[in-house]
Amino acid sequence: MTTAGASDLPDTADGTDGSRGDSGAAASGDDRCSAHAATGEHGYSKDKDAHLKRLRRIEGQVRGLQRMVEEDVYCIDVLTQVSASTKALQSFALRLLEEHLRHCVAHAAKEGGTEMDEKVEEATAAIARLMRT
Repeated sequence: MTTAGASDLPDTADGTDGSRGDSGAAASGDDRCSAHAATGEHGYSKDKDAHLKRLRRIEGQVRGLQRMVEEDVYCIDVLTQVSASTKALQSFALRLLEEHLRHCVAHAAKEGGTEMDEKVEEATAAIARLMRT
């Protein structure tokens, strides 16, 4: 089984290095969400501790993958763990998307105007990225 080196693989599912570029993907978001400006919170803020706990668990899964490779574990067993880690990240992403829709998009819909269209476009693009993974 051959594997690519870390430098051969993109850092994100869409093949980019995760930097903001024109998409705004890595920006803090504070200046892009009127709901954040109005409430001082992001959609995920009320469950932040639970989200961080979940991300730490996923981080542990990825570290486990590194150990498995270091210990020359059978390829299929490593792939099984990759699948579990991927599923965990996808589940986290869907939860975050739901919170974004309920908080940021809903606030923009109440406000109306062009921000609503921007938030719907932004959410649609995020869904498209999630579907490609």
